[in-house]
Amino acid sequence: MEWLGQLGFALPLGLGAVGSALGIGAAGQAAAGAWAKEAREGKRLNFLYIALTGMPLSQTIYGFVLMLALLKGKVYEAGFLAENAGALCSIGLACGLGELFSAWMQGAIGAAGIRAMSDGEGKPFVFSIIAMGIAETVGLFSCFFMFLMMP
Repeated sequence: MEWLGQLGFALPLGLGAVGSALGIGAAGQAAAGAWAKEAREGKRLNFLYIALTGMPLSQTIYGFVLMLALLKGKVYEAGFLAENAGALCSIGLACGLGELFSAWMQGAIGAAGIRAMSDGEGKPFVFSIIAMGIAETVGLFSCFFMFLMMP
């Protein structure tokens, strides 16, 4: 059963990275479309789209932090990994899924913000950051609360 506990180490990072990739992909596609529109119209390309595109990356970092926390300490002491395999896997899965959906939805919000900015002269930027920050909070809570659950 040790493999189940070891799987719990990888899940936060792996699922967080999948969510980051999905979120960055969504926002990046919107940014590319907005830049194409601005270039066609002869406007200066908006650099703020980069900030909205990159925000979902942080969930990969949260997953990495929890992975390191799970690997730290007495995990490899005799019998600990086998005795706590279910808990470690559950913690890793719960955090990983929280990070995945947080990053994915953060990217979707960023994509909508980019679209709004491309039509509205950049005024929606602050509100887009705030909405993305709310999605970010889900990722933070997922990492922090699962950290508290560690055996």
